[in-house]
Amino acid sequence: MNSDIAFQVPAELETALQLKTVQYLVTQRPWLDLYGVNVRPVAPYGSAIRRQNNDPALIHRSLPDELLLEVFFRMNPYDLGRAACVCRKWRYTLRNPVFWRSACLKAWQLSGVVENYKILQSKYESSWRKMWLLRPRVRTDGLYVSRNTYIRAGVREWNITNPVHLVCYYRYIRFLPSGRFLYKTSSHTVKAVVKCMNLRASKADDVFSGRYTLTNDKVEAAFLYPGLRPTLWKVCLRLRGTIAGANNRMDILSLVTSKVDSNGVSEPEEDIIGVVEDWQEDEISRTSHKRGLAPFAFVPFEEVETSVLNLPVEKMDYYVPG
Repeated sequence: MNSDIAFQVPAELETALQLKTVQYLVTQRPWLDLYGVNVRPVAPYGSAIRRQNNDPALIHRSLPDELLLEVFFRMNPYDLGRAACVCRKWRYTLRNPVFWRSACLKAWQLSGVVENYKILQSKYESSWRKMWLLRPRVRTDGLYVSRNTYIRAGVREWNITNPVHLVCYYRYIRFLPSGRFLYKTSSHTVKAVVKCMNLRASKADDVFSGRYTLTNDKVEAAFLYPGLRPTLWKVCLRLRGTIAGANNRMDILSLVTSKVDSNGVSEPEEDIIGVVEDWQEDEISRTSHKRGLAPFAFVPFEEVETSVLNLPVEKMDYYVPG
């Protein structure tokens, strides 16, 4: 017996079922809809067009590249290193060897241009930036400070107590690009001494001027204490840094003072180091110092007021330069 009941599928539902079946049989190609449509090409990353339209930084949209380069040319190398950490654009801009070539030729001007180019090609793969980071150099944008302390016995009072005093004093060295340096020993902190560490210092400031030479990471410096019988002060230092390119530490390898005849050196400004090498051992009485040889720490001029070396002995009895 046949059933009289018949299912009728609506036309809308039948169309939907057909479309669902076709969806599994036909591959979707959305890019076909782009035919005949004009699409604006995308500029390569780093091109001038992309920077002009899509650079979100206000300083890049307001400051032209020509003025930005002029600002970089007037910055010292250490500020250039900080500026390279700002953004990707500044980092790639400061990779330009022009900035580091001028810095290297100024830092090692005593070696001469020809010698600097030879060292650049033989040791640093013709990279001025690598030469700036790896080659030892003395810094001229601040002071090298050695903080020394010792204990001195005091005066007894009523034979009951034996007081002691903690004495603190500093050695200051400022190197100049011309091959000269300034030296001063004082009990005053760095922010009080920096004012007189210049070539115009008076005799009352007790600032002495001498000559220095740099050979690899060794620094030899010497000057004369004035007097009826002058005293030669000579030191040998070793440069190092807490990070690459810092050159912010100097270890004292030797410190020698010697009494010399008044006719030993004719002028205080002549090459004292060269004259000393020509002297015979029997012409001078050497005194090698074993105390007060704490390493030198570098303090830039812009950090003189905030340096920890300004702390009194009550707050910092001993300083570890690192």
